[in-house]
Amino acid sequence: MQYVIETQNLSKFFGTEVKALKLINLKVPKNSIFGFLGPNGAGKTTLMKTLLGLIKPTSGSCNIFGKDIINNSVFIRSRIGYLPQDINFYGHMTIRELLEFSFRFFVKGPKKQMDERIDEILNLVGLIDKQNRVVGKLSGGETQRLGLAQATIHNPDLLILDEPAAALDPIGRKDILDIMEKLRETTTIFYSTHILDDVQKVSDSVAILNNGELITQGPIEELQKGSDGIIYVVEVKGISNNTIDRIQNLSWVDSIDSDSIGDSTTLHVSVSNNDLAEKNLQREFLKDENLDILSFNKKIYELEDIFINLVGENNDN
Repeated sequence: MQYVIETQNLSKFFGTEVKALKLINLKVPKNSIFGFLGPNGAGKTTLMKTLLGLIKPTSGSCNIFGKDIINNSVFIRSRIGYLPQDINFYGHMTIRELLEFSFRFFVKGPKKQMDERIDEILNLVGLIDKQNRVVGKLSGGETQRLGLAQATIHNPDLLILDEPAAALDPIGRKDILDIMEKLRETTTIFYSTHILDDVQKVSDSVAILNNGELITQGPIEELQKGSDGIIYVVEVKGISNNTIDRIQNLSWVDSIDSDSIGDSTTLHVSVSNNDLAEKNLQREFLKDENLDILSFNKKIYELEDIFINLVGENNDN
C-alpha cells in the first residue's frame, strides 16, 4: 500500500512541560479519506501544523509524498491544500476574484487555463451561480465551500482540513461531505473533526489522538468490530437450553450470553471464525424446529462508543 503521510516517533514539546505530541506513528493511505479524531487539546492542530511545515518537530520524522518535511518543505507545500478551522478572506473581493488571486500563487499559466480551472472548481463546490457575490456577504456554508475551493484550486495531491464542517447546519455539513467524496477521486484527504457521524459516513480510515498520543488507527470497519471480537446478536423465540449448549460446543463459538424479556431471548454469540459463522451459525439455530429467529445481525460498534471507551481508557492509564 502506498502512503501519502508517514510519521515515525514524531514528537513536539513546548518547553519542558507541554508535550503536545508523543511518539506519533501515523500512516495515511493514498486516495483515502482519513478522519483524525480527538478531544479538545489532544494535539490535532499541532500535528496538522507540523505536517504543513509551520511547526518544527522536537524529534522523530515525517515523510509526505516520500519526502522529508524538514528538507523538502517548499516542494511538499506546493502539493498540499489547507483549510484552517477559522477562515479569513478579503471580504471586499468577489468569489471569482479571490480564486483568481489564489490561483496565481501556484500556477503561472495563461488566463484561459485559470478561467477553466476556476469554472471547474466553482461547479464542484456549487458556487458557479454566485461567483460575482462579495465574499464578506456569504453565509457560513458558502464561506466553507469557498474555503474548499481555494484549498483545491491548484489540484493538490493532499488536502488537510481542520474541522471543515464544524460550524455548519446539517444541510451545510452534507454539502461539504459530498464535495469531499468527489475530491477523493484525485486527492488524499486528511481531516480533523469532532462530528463522529460524519466520519462514519465518508471516512475509509480513522486515527484517534488523546493527550498527544495516538491511541488507535486503522480502517473504520476494523475499528467498528470493537475490542470484544466478533459477536453475533440473535433474537429468538422458543429456544431450548439444549440448542444453546449444542451451539456453545461448536469449535468456532467462544461464548454465548443470553438475556430474556417476556417470551423472546437475545443471544450474544462470540465467535473465533467469522467465515464459519457467516456460513453456518444461522443454520445451526434453524436446526431447532421449535425456534423462531426474530433478528440475526453481526454486532457493529458505533464510532462514538469506540471513541469514548478508548479515550476513557487512555485517561485512566
